[in-house]
Amino acid sequence: MDQVLKLVKNQLGITINNRDDYILAIIKGTLKELERIQGIKLDVENPDHLLFIVDLVAWRYESKGEDKAMPERLYWRLRNLMVGGKDGHI
Repeated sequence: MDQVLKLVKNQLGITINNRDDYILAIIKGTLKELERIQGIKLDVENPDHLLFIVDLVAWRYESKGEDKAMPERLYWRLRNLMVGGKDGHI
């Protein structure tokens, strides 16, 4: 989780720690949601999975719950993970 948090913060340009709890909640919620709803268990040790998680969490942080569709680039990466198998392996 520390690596995911660090990369998300880097992508968002956040250098202080006061948002860490909020970002960690988004990370954990995103991973649980992908597993529970999509049936995909991602492995943060897999670089493809790690980058997808970072990008998805950063998008969720930036959109702050707005009712807008997932960007196409993220949607297609998610679909590729789903096609790759329920364990998330491509």
